[in-house]
Amino acid sequence: MKDRMLIGVDFGGTKILTGAITEKGEILCEPVKVATNGHESHEKIIARLTSSIDEVIRRSSVRIDDVKGIGLGVTGPLDIKYGIILDCPQLPTLHYFPLKKTVEEHYHLPVYMNNDANCLIYGEALFGSGVGKNCVLGFTLGTGLGCAIIMDKKIFNGSTSSAGEIWLSPYGNGTIEDMVSGAGVSKIYKEICGQEKSALEIELLAEKRDASALKTWQEFGKHLAAAISWGINLLDPEIVILGGSISNAFKFFSSSMEDNLRKHICRTPAERTKIVCAKLGSNAGFIGAACLAL
Repeated sequence: MKDRMLIGVDFGGTKILTGAITEKGEILCEPVKVATNGHESHEKIIARLTSSIDEVIRRSSVRIDDVKGIGLGVTGPLDIKYGIILDCPQLPTLHYFPLKKTVEEHYHLPVYMNNDANCLIYGEALFGSGVGKNCVLGFTLGTGLGCAIIMDKKIFNGSTSSAGEIWLSPYGNGTIEDMVSGAGVSKIYKEICGQEKSALEIELLAEKRDASALKTWQEFGKHLAAAISWGINLLDPEIVILGGSISNAFKFFSSSMEDNLRKHICRTPAERTKIVCAKLGSNAGFIGAACLAL
C-alpha cells in the first residue's frame, strides 16, 4: 500500500498556503495559496481554509480515506493543547476560536495544530537542512522573531506551549525582537543614515554594495549572534537553522554573526555547531504542519 497523504496548512495573517506530502516528505501536488483576509468574518476565513484543503485533495487525485491527518501551522499566540487561537492581532475575528475542533468536525479526520514558526523549523528538521539531526534549534527571521526547538524529531512545546518564545526577552533598552527582525533591520539602517527603508529594500541596496546597507547587515549579524548564543549555550544543538525572509540576506550578515557568536559560546559547540539556512523555501511551513500528522 502506498504512503498515506498528510495535509499541511501554513495559516498566517496574510496568506493560507496548503499542500500535501507523503509520509516520506514528497510533495504530491502544487500547493494552494489564498489570501487570508484576516479582517473578515471567521466564517469566510474558515471557508477559505477548507476550500484550500478540498482543492489539495482534488489536485492529489486521492480519496479522503487516503488522508492520514491534517496539520495546521498557525500564527500565534495559541493554546496548542486545545487547538485554540488566542488574541492574535493578525486574526481579530478568530480570537479564542476553536480552530482544531472546527476542522476535525468538518473532515472527520485527526487534526494537529502548532505555531507556524515551530512548523517551519519542524519541516526543515525532518526533510530539509536538519535531516538526521536529533537536536535542532531554529530561528524564523521575518517581520518578527520566531524560535523553535526540535528534540528527537518532535517539537518541544514546553509546559505551557511557550518554548522558544524568546522575542519578548530583554535586550538593550527593549526586546531582542526590536533588533532581530525585519523591523530591526529598518531601525538599524535609520540609525546609520537617517532614512527609512524596508528590510527587502536594504537587502537590494546591499546587493549594489551600498555602504550604509552593508553596515546595517553587519550590525544585524551582531544582534542575531546574541540570540543564537543564548540558544546554543542552553540547548547544545547539533545544528541551528535560519529561516524566514530575512535569511535571504544571509551572505551579508553571516560573517559578522559568526565572528560575534563563536566567542560567546562554549568551546566544543563553538567548534562543531553549524549555522545554516533553511532550504525548503516557502513550502517549509506547510510541510512542517503536515509532519504534525506523523
